[in-house]
Amino acid sequence: MALNALDRGTIVFAVLASLAVLLRWPEGQGSPAGLLAGSAALVVVALAAPRLRAGPFALLRFLGDFYALILTVAIYSGIGALNRAAGVSHDPRVQAWELALFGTQPSMAWIRAQPYPWLSWPFHLAYLSYYFILAGAPLGLLLTGRRRQAGEAVTLIMLAFYCCYTVFMFFPVAGPRYVFPLARNAATATAVSRFTQDLLNSAGAWGTAFPSSHVAAALTAALGAWRGWRALGALLLGLAVMLSLATVYCQFHYAVDALAGALVALVVWTLRGRILGDPEGGIET
Repeated sequence: MALNALDRGTIVFAVLASLAVLLRWPEGQGSPAGLLAGSAALVVVALAAPRLRAGPFALLRFLGDFYALILTVAIYSGIGALNRAAGVSHDPRVQAWELALFGTQPSMAWIRAQPYPWLSWPFHLAYLSYYFILAGAPLGLLLTGRRRQAGEAVTLIMLAFYCCYTVFMFFPVAGPRYVFPLARNAATATAVSRFTQDLLNSAGAWGTAFPSSHVAAALTAALGAWRGWRALGALLLGLAVMLSLATVYCQFHYAVDALAGALVALVVWTLRGRILGDPEGGIET
């Protein structure tokens, strides 16, 4: 049984992750054996995925299609552990790009210039919709009988993730949430802002700002859904665009992080025919 594009991309990413650990893990920080074992396990799962997809049980087929997306949290956490151990970030360089493009630091300035609860609520909710977008695109397709399109959406989402994650491992950027003082105003006093900050305090991974994987994955997921089911894609695309703006307004990403994330999504979408072996890729209504 042949490996598909997702399986091959997962194996390539696991090799790059192992290389990053070997090159960047500092002496005196204990052993990186756990991270290397995680990369090896990812390869094993990818090699087993074709058999799972061809299995007689629906649960095994689901795992064969969705394994990479299910493991995303663990992969993301591992990258954060590597970057914290290495203790290096390239924020000054990204801030210089920001200043050259915008003449200011939008991630710090915007929420201070417009500290309105009526902006804070929709932007923070849009940011939180990230989880709904990632799950909603492939699951919405799967539950409406579009298994092939669901698998293709997962493939595109994960390739966007792998592009961002590879940059994180070799060019870590902490992001404005860590390097600028957080705003203290009516926008950040809202319940949804406090909840989002608490969530990131417990689940954030240091050094994973550039390019924004939130923007890249959300836009790719929405476009993948659009490709399989236009009604679902339209809903998710609107949320993804709001999320992209929210990452900057809420001081979670530099504006160039969001732009770079959108570029990753654009490249993945442009190459989807070559990636999936289906240059036409008709859209269902």
